[in-house]
Amino acid sequence: MKASVYYGKNDIRFEDLPVPEIEDGDILLKMKSCGLCGTDIHKALHQTVTGPVVLGHEVAAEVVKVGRRVTRFQPGDRVVTAIHVPCYSCHYCDRGHFTLCEQFKPTHIEPGGFAEYIRLPELHVKHLTHKIPDGVSWEKAAMVEPIGCCLHGLKQAAITSGCSVLVMGSGTIGLLSAQLSAMMGASTVIVSDLSTFKLDLALRLGIDHAINPAQENLEARIGEITDGLGVDVVVIAAGVSALLPQAINLLRRGGRVVVFSPFDHHNMVSIDAGRFFRDEISVIGTYSLSSYEMPEAVEIVRKNRIKLDEMITHCYPLSRLGEAIEFASNPDNDVLKVIMQMDE
Repeated sequence: MKASVYYGKNDIRFEDLPVPEIEDGDILLKMKSCGLCGTDIHKALHQTVTGPVVLGHEVAAEVVKVGRRVTRFQPGDRVVTAIHVPCYSCHYCDRGHFTLCEQFKPTHIEPGGFAEYIRLPELHVKHLTHKIPDGVSWEKAAMVEPIGCCLHGLKQAAITSGCSVLVMGSGTIGLLSAQLSAMMGASTVIVSDLSTFKLDLALRLGIDHAINPAQENLEARIGEITDGLGVDVVVIAAGVSALLPQAINLLRRGGRVVVFSPFDHHNMVSIDAGRFFRDEISVIGTYSLSSYEMPEAVEIVRKNRIKLDEMITHCYPLSRLGEAIEFASNPDNDVLKVIMQMDE
């Protein structure tokens, strides 16, 4: 089978690999679409993984073979899946912190999403894999996993009817989070970004306000929009730790900051710590998704509750993964979500 294999920075090779062998509880998939995630780009450019390795995890695929014990799926089914599975019985799982489970990160699909064929281990088949609803395209189906990640983070924000939400960063995760916030009942949704293209796209998606902090004073604009009270929730969807102090300053009393994007290790920032006691604010971290968000995300896509077609700006054949990463990472390009597909 063909796969795009990451060996190192600027070294991704489209080459032949053996088709994975499945066991009795596994299924074999033929990849149809796989989203290019910001973490894939970060790993490739900053060499945070050691090659050779097949990246990719936002998978929409066709079932081509099932193990003897598999009863929920059969060849020909269209499915979506995700990459990590918790144990559901440890200290963290018992408290609902599934993504902190020691089993979570070591679990993987084989060899990765950027491959022609993918083996889903039994745990993934049991807990993370769902049929794609009729009428949903392969491209939109590949958005289920990132939607699930955003749902996981927004649940920590406790968004209620009438909330105001600021999303800092208008990439794929930022614009998904903004749309989902409105879906959850937020009455005012604001995004900020330095990209005119992404801000214009946000407005076309129905976001209330789009602010470029290089051209406007973000704190002043938030003050105008919220009558000087600040926002109830800030979602940081850009990996810039300097955004955290600003996010805290933009909060209303009792507000919450959700840190979605990874910050660099040991990157220290100064914040107004007095606000935690004085104003009962909260800062919450979030990572990945649990199996409980996957079916919710499938339903959101099935019911067209958010706009996805406008967010998918480019599709590339799998053989051109390196080119896709270079294009998507260039801030001068008008690009949001890139979907990889098998070469015809």
